[in-house]
Amino acid sequence: VQLQASGGGLVQAGGSLRLSCAGSGVTLAMGWFRQAPGKERELIASISWTGTTKRYADSVSGRFTISRDNDNNMLWLQMNSLKPEDTAVYYCAATRGVNVATRESEYANWGRGTQVTVSS
Repeated sequence: VQLQASGGGLVQAGGSLRLSCAGSGVTLAMGWFRQAPGKERELIASISWTGTTKRYADSVSGRFTISRDNDNNMLWLQMNSLKPEDTAVYYCAATRGVNVATRESEYANWGRGTQVTVSS
């Protein structure tokens, strides 16, 4: 199982970025996590295998959108209205099931992260 996140970068507050996750591991239910320096890893968005069920952390709800394309093994995270507190390394991860997963323990496979830095 391989996952690779990409699309991170430096953006000003209020800007947008779109993260991508590709690889053979983009199957079943998926999620996006982030980890800021000195903080614990946080699950911020999750999606079921069909894409019909999505969940968001309160910190990103209304600003971030998770989506997927199963035909092409792709997962995305559209991030709008970015804030300095969104600065973190972002990771995509896959579960072993089809239903949306809201606990980190449900995620079995992790990709390499991509750095997102939001300047004020």
